[in-house]
Formats: sequence, C-alpha cells, structure tokens
Amino acid sequence: MYRQLTLVMSLALVLGGLVVAQGNQKLLGAAMASQVETLFGEKGKQALLQWAQFVVNQGDEYQVDKERQTLDQINRFFNKRMAFVSDKQHWQQEDYWATPLESLTTQAGDCEDYVIAKYFSLIQAGVEQQKLRITYVKALKLNQAHMVLAYYATPKSDPLILDNINPNILPASKRRDLAPVYSFNGMGMWIERQQGGSIKVGSPNRLSRWMDVLLRMQQQGLQPWLDLPVSQLTQ
Repeated sequence: MYRQLTLVMSLALVLGGLVVAQGNQKLLGAAMASQVETLFGEKGKQALLQWAQFVVNQGDEYQVDKERQTLDQINRFFNKRMAFVSDKQHWQQEDYWATPLESLTTQAGDCEDYVIAKYFSLIQAGVEQQKLRITYVKALKLNQAHMVLAYYATPKSDPLILDNINPNILPASKRRDLAPVYSFNGMGMWIERQQGGSIKVGSPNRLSRWMDVLLRMQQQGLQPWLDLPVSQLTQ
C-alpha cells in the first residue's frame, strides 16, 4: 500500500501542472504518456490522460448558461470510470478520503471519492465553487451514511444532486431517499435542515479528513486546485 501511494505521488508531481493547464495542446505528449505507463501500466495511463483531456475539454466548452451540461458530463464521467469499493477493501482503512488522482489511478472508490473527484473537476471546468457543496446525508433505503455533491444554481435554489447511487441528476426535493445532515466546500460549512435551507456554522478546516485530502493534493502536484492558501493548510 505504501509503495502504491508513493507511485501515485511521484506521478502527480509530473502530471499536476499538465492536468490543470487548460488549453495546453501538448497535454498528452509522448514523453508524458511513456512515464505514466512505466509507473501505472497501460490501464492507469489511459485513465489519467483521459481525465486530464476531459477536464480541459470541459473548460474549453464551458458556458454559464449551459452549466447543467457540464454537470451531466462530469457526473457521467466518474460514475462510469470508477467502481464502487469500500475503504476497508480498497485502502485497508475504515474511512479514507482519496484525492482525484488516487481514485482515477485505481479506478475505484466509495461515495466520498466520487464526490471529491467531481467537485474539483467541476471547479476546474469553470463552475463557481460557491455553487457546489459536498453534502453528508443518510441514505434512508440503505440505512447508512452517504455523501453526494449538491449544485446550487442560486443560493436559495433547490440544489441538484450528483450521486453515484442514482446516476440521474435530480433536485434534492425529489431525492426523498436522502436525509441531509451537513455540507461544506472550501468556503464554509453548513448544517442542513430537513425542511430545506441551511445554517452556516464556520470553516471546513475543522474537518480533519478534508484537510488531509487538500494536503495530499498539494503533495501530489495539484496546488492550483486547492481552495485554501498553503499557509492556511499548515496551521
């Protein structure tokens, strides 16, 4: 496991700037593809390079009045490319939040891994961060904790829910199988009320696993994707 993570971090130091360099026509150069294949094999190389090209294309095509199309594309991309695997089986831990690179190179993850990958990809594609909230819910039919990504077209709108359980993006009001508990993004944290609406309760810095994800993304070369300055991450 340690060797696997070390390889992920080594690859990210090489890929990081290229993944987020929108409009870079040399994104998939031969030298880069060769190095990725050496570290992860053909399957891993294809997964990472397809992700990089996909995010670039979404950014190039992004228009505010067509955000729903961007949501659909990114939601579908990760739901198709990642298999659901529990943290216990995947990482030999009870609760591990993977970075997008870790999820895509292993092509697997659980609910929060889907959400984290979609969240950062949408931001990089052009969606404003304040419209997105990583949302902890209870999946009522499964009787278990779950995580989804909520998109708010306006601060008061009924959010659209991006989910790996239900691949269809639906308004929260139509997801009666989910009971919201709390949500967060890089700008704040909220307590969600069953009857709708939310109460802001402070900073996401109190969430240790979230801070750990941001730090690992920094280590993996994804600094431009971070929501917080490095000085705040290390406090």
